[in-house]
Amino acid sequence: MKTAYISDSLCLKHDPGPWHPESPERLRAAERAASRLKERLTFLSPPRAGEAILSLVHPGVHIERIREASMAEEAIDGDTVCSRDSFDAACMAVGSGVAAIDAIAAKRVETAFCAVRPPGHHATASEAMGFCLFNNIAIAARYAQKSGFARIAIVDFDVHHGNGTQEIFWEDGTVLYFSTHQSPAYPGTGRREERGAGASEGTIFNFPLSPGSGDEAIIPIYEEALPRILEAFEPDLLLVSAGYDLHRDDPLAQLNVTTAGVGSIVRAILQSCEAPVIFMLEGGYDIRALEASLFVTLEAMLEA
Repeated sequence: MKTAYISDSLCLKHDPGPWHPESPERLRAAERAASRLKERLTFLSPPRAGEAILSLVHPGVHIERIREASMAEEAIDGDTVCSRDSFDAACMAVGSGVAAIDAIAAKRVETAFCAVRPPGHHATASEAMGFCLFNNIAIAARYAQKSGFARIAIVDFDVHHGNGTQEIFWEDGTVLYFSTHQSPAYPGTGRREERGAGASEGTIFNFPLSPGSGDEAIIPIYEEALPRILEAFEPDLLLVSAGYDLHRDDPLAQLNVTTAGVGSIVRAILQSCEAPVIFMLEGGYDIRALEASLFVTLEAMLEA
């Protein structure tokens, strides 16, 4: 079977509170979507990422801060809240990316979907924020490079700009970052003029979209701009920050992308280059829209 689904029940135990939109129900929605395709998917369990893996991106002081916040069950900021199991859940989220890369490197699968929480793309190397504790996809990129994938492209379709991912690779020309996102919106980064610096200048691509933008605005970016950019970069591996809060029903933003539009975006990504592809769950806070979007994503991956 060519597509892996990677998750762990420990990710359900990250509990920022009953009021919080980043709830365990999000992972249960992913599980329901995957169960409808269970005969066609390869189900893998991730390892727990240890400090050696976390430190590929995050300094020890940040890792210890998340550990302590989890033990104390305290908030990092108004949006980013830890429960007792948050540190362990975040380590399993990172470990899911490790499992995906190992499976692809061993040619066990061609594509993988990591259904994880907490999400990661807002976390900088030294700061947790925006519901994110560790930057799951940035760590996956660094681990992939240690595993022989020299050039990594990260595509981010979350409605919110992945400021943490962009910052981490701001001066690194071996990792390309491509993002579509609503603007204005949290966290306020992701202007077109933000293109990287030094060796990375020209390998960061931001496509801000006005509130109300829908399928007709976003799909051509993935069908036309993305393949051209990746053809020039020639990635060895494509990582996707899959944030389903771009959906028209999501309560935290104002884009107007349909479930069918999500499917079109995913198919365009899968067709954009010859490199293997790993998706990692980021946002998506309307549970029904999330489940539907995850189903069309997995279906597209199986049919690619």
